[in-house]
Amino acid sequence: MDRKELEAKIIELVAISYGKDEGEVTLETSFKNDLQGASVQMVALVSEIENELDAMIALQDASVCETVKDLVDAVEAEM
Repeated sequence: MDRKELEAKIIELVAISYGKDEGEVTLETSFKNDLQGASVQMVALVSEIENELDAMIALQDASVCETVKDLVDAVEAEM
């Protein structure tokens, strides 16, 4: 999977986990400021990343990501 495919897949998973339309989520989307989700949504997102991408990312690592791009970088490092 190349970087663009990974970005698209993570944007899709973020949109699903946070109940947003995919068009509302970009690499610059901030988890704290734009999505304002609960921690349970991040748990669901990490689970989906593990299931869909076969990449193990610790919840602690995902939770410190400020933007979707940060999360893509973290997942890419684990693949």
